[in-house]
Amino acid sequence: MSMFPSKLFELTTRVSTILHDLEGAGLRVEIGDDFAKYRSYRMQQPDRGSIYAMFDVASSYIDGTNGFWICAFNPSGELVHTQAVRLLDLSGTSLATHLHDHRHKYITPNSTPDPDLTFYAGPEALDTITGNVCYHGDFWLRSSGLGGPRSLGATSLLSRVLLEIMIGAWNPSFVFALVPKQLAAKGAHLRYGYCHCEPGRWLGPDQQVTDEDHLIWMGARDMANLTMQTPQRIRSTASVSAVQPTVQSVDGKAHLTASVNV
Repeated sequence: MSMFPSKLFELTTRVSTILHDLEGAGLRVEIGDDFAKYRSYRMQQPDRGSIYAMFDVASSYIDGTNGFWICAFNPSGELVHTQAVRLLDLSGTSLATHLHDHRHKYITPNSTPDPDLTFYAGPEALDTITGNVCYHGDFWLRSSGLGGPRSLGATSLLSRVLLEIMIGAWNPSFVFALVPKQLAAKGAHLRYGYCHCEPGRWLGPDQQVTDEDHLIWMGARDMANLTMQTPQRIRSTASVSAVQPTVQSVDGKAHLTASVNV
């Protein structure tokens, strides 16, 4: 899609302000669409699970035409953040059908005795999400304790950068992610910029619950409203110290890699 110059300027201004704030918090952000490079970054993280198939060039076709990624590095050059997005053509079908047909790409490895007989169910929105749909996944931000990027508000800002670029580039009808139940209960969808959150479950071969992922999503109007909101600013270390218990309870284990399984 093409964007009017005035809208492109607004997008550039918002994103550049966010990136400046993140740089001030010690995060160098890299944005790319070379998923072989992204895979090499992810392979350097033995403490995390393997990269999921939806973002792995060794398993599926993804490049600049249907995806991009964001990584961030600390002042020492260590990778401390990842997230990625993929554009799906669900014209004439629904997210329910997509997750049924491609469930192997979204099921957390070793979470079920039989992936062939495990299916996702629950959210009503599964049947209404259709058209050009974006999947937002592999979100992870290293925990650094009080005064680290999470407690300063970097989670929301990093997600906002991806959503802004995604909306400007593709103008999708919907965007969705999958978030573990325990993170959804803490309002993870609000920190990532999403306004809809519905409970969902992966049901195994005997209808047993093998995993619980909430579906978080936005439609076109929701995304338009998001871009009209002024992005938050990085909080100072002093202000974080004043609300230490709140920060720990909200972000103590925020780890959206597993929350947004692909």
